[in-house]
Amino acid sequence: MKKIAIPTRKGQVDAHFGHCEYYTIYSVEENKLLSEETYEAPQGCGCKSNVATILAEKGIKLMLAGNMGTGALNVLNSCGIEVLRGRSGNVREVLDSYLQGNLKDNGLNCAHHEHKCSH
Repeated sequence: MKKIAIPTRKGQVDAHFGHCEYYTIYSVEENKLLSEETYEAPQGCGCKSNVATILAEKGIKLMLAGNMGTGALNVLNSCGIEVLRGRSGNVREVLDSYLQGNLKDNGLNCAHHEHKCSH
């Protein structure tokens, strides 16, 4: 079983993971959805909060995200969470696209966030 988190705002992938309302967490096995739950996001900068540790403790191994800075990416990766950036749209549609093998990381970091958090 694999757990996947998607930073969410009003049912859509949040453009910036550190500012999302909550994380939609999917449990999947053999590319089939087993369950869905939500986790309310701590407010503030995602790279300076303990959200990566909390998500890792919940068993998250993958995050399908909009944008984030290098600091956040590094913190998530250090907790064993792989990140695919550049996602947008309805969270369930993004999950389905991933399960169909259609998603890759876009390799882009959020430069504005880099400056703001001094990373």
